[in-house]
Amino acid sequence: MTGRPRTRLSATVLGAPEPRELAEFYRRLLGWRVKWDEPDWVMLEAPGGGAGLSFQREDEHVRPVWPAARGDQQMMMHLDIEVDDLDEASAYAVAEGASVAEYQPQEDVRVLLDPAGHPFCLFLPGH
Repeated sequence: MTGRPRTRLSATVLGAPEPRELAEFYRRLLGWRVKWDEPDWVMLEAPGGGAGLSFQREDEHVRPVWPAARGDQQMMMHLDIEVDDLDEASAYAVAEGASVAEYQPQEDVRVLLDPAGHPFCLFLPGH
């Protein structure tokens, strides 16, 4: 073999006890369409291509703590979602099932928790 093999990031995967419910939350939040839907796996497709967002069943899922202290279940990653209006986007996310995290580290970024407890950040362009 010569050189680097062809690779392409397909998706970021979030685990949850109910992957279809979490996928439906992000489908509404992002306006993306479902590409694959299986009992334990759902993939959302980004408009215009690019990496998607997938959800897999994890029966032993433990909600991460934000912000985590020593010994707490820590998040493995989080999503950054660019928005045009922070207050409007936050209100919409909450109406769809998210909750606003108690701890907010920056004024121009809003940390929310999805229905499975995964933190995600809404931010304005240029921040």
